[in-house]
Amino acid sequence: MSKRAYFGTDGIRGQANRHPMTAEVALRVGMAAGKLFMSQDERRHLVVIGKDTRLSGYMIEPALVAGFTSVGMDVRLFGPLPTPAVAMMTRSLRADLGVMISASHNGFEDNGIKLFGPDGYKLSDERELEIEALMDQGLEEGLAGPRGLGRVQRIDDSQARYIEIAKASFPRRMSLAGLRVVIDCANGAAYKVAPEVLYELGAEVIRVGVEPNGFNINEECGSTHPEAMVAMVRKYRADLGIALDGDADRLVLCDERGVVVDGDQIMALIADHWAARGRLAGGGVVATIMSNLGLERFLAQRGLKLERTPVGDRSVMMRMREGGFNVGGEQSGHIILSDICTTGDGLVAALQVLAVLKETGKPMSALARQFEPVPQRLENVRFAGGKPLESEQVQGVIAQATERLNGSGRLVVRASGTEPLIRIMAEGDDEKLVNQVVREVAGAVKKAAA
Repeated sequence: MSKRAYFGTDGIRGQANRHPMTAEVALRVGMAAGKLFMSQDERRHLVVIGKDTRLSGYMIEPALVAGFTSVGMDVRLFGPLPTPAVAMMTRSLRADLGVMISASHNGFEDNGIKLFGPDGYKLSDERELEIEALMDQGLEEGLAGPRGLGRVQRIDDSQARYIEIAKASFPRRMSLAGLRVVIDCANGAAYKVAPEVLYELGAEVIRVGVEPNGFNINEECGSTHPEAMVAMVRKYRADLGIALDGDADRLVLCDERGVVVDGDQIMALIADHWAARGRLAGGGVVATIMSNLGLERFLAQRGLKLERTPVGDRSVMMRMREGGFNVGGEQSGHIILSDICTTGDGLVAALQVLAVLKETGKPMSALARQFEPVPQRLENVRFAGGKPLESEQVQGVIAQATERLNGSGRLVVRASGTEPLIRIMAEGDDEKLVNQVVREVAGAVKKAAA
């Protein structure tokens, strides 16, 4: 595959107003993607754009709009809206392209651009490379004439549309009445829609992270900081806590005692419940190389398989489509339920868990631990430059560590696709050995990165 200049594992991402997350690059993305998706026929073409609550969204959005309209593409603006909502409405509004402006779980300093095709799925690597190639060419040739410029319109009911879509994923004739739910929206894209969905379905709703100011997205709240959710669940004696990230495509939960539930346990719960009702497709679940070995064993005991992919919800979705699976996701909380969504949707996944809670009448603490996780340790090593994983010394330490785990566990060492981090994960039945292996590999990486 060609070297990618702009796109990473999940669109384009970086520090706001620094390359590649500048107004100029956003303008060129709009022009290039517009040209690519308008090249098929002569009718008027449409792009829809959503965003989260970062201050820099006010810079990126108009730059994208200028790019798209300059090549003759009409634009519909949603304003703050979850990533999965943008994906769904790209398809339902018959748009040629969908754009989400967000850096997901990162701090406000960063921002990103994610692109969806007319089918509502994230663009393939090949499509992204085509856009990159156009971005680096002279784009002036494709400019529309004065009468051919695109028009821009704000869609005022975009949030109401998504609220109805999300509510429709919850079983009919079932209500959340009698349940007290904490929802932490990370001061992000779902700050209006998520609490409203839960309220309209009958729950008593306690809201956290619903006062965005441009700077506080994911700040000590949301799925990366579940302590805020846990504190509120304990304070108000809630039945369940839900914490979304900045663009609401991932979640973590906590039970009524405040014990946090990760994506692996959520996938196990939904898959087991759906399998018992004949709703699970593909004969198992798709997850990444980071998912716990305990999940694999849990599914195997039920005659179900776990298919692993590289990290990233796009890889998971690709395998789900190929194999006909309808449940997949990541340990970090991206849960994809492809009967309902074309990408991860934290709120929709939470609603499936709430449905199990209501149907069984059991407390979340009785449902949260579907399997006993194998001891797992994850350490991130930040580096300033270079490629520490290409060091012979680091590769030697990784080889030795893999040998020592000797089939009773796994070691995964990889560079983050969104940040300058090396992620080191080991798991196995021997916790002492797992911790030792991670320490040794992290030490080698730090030395090579110095």
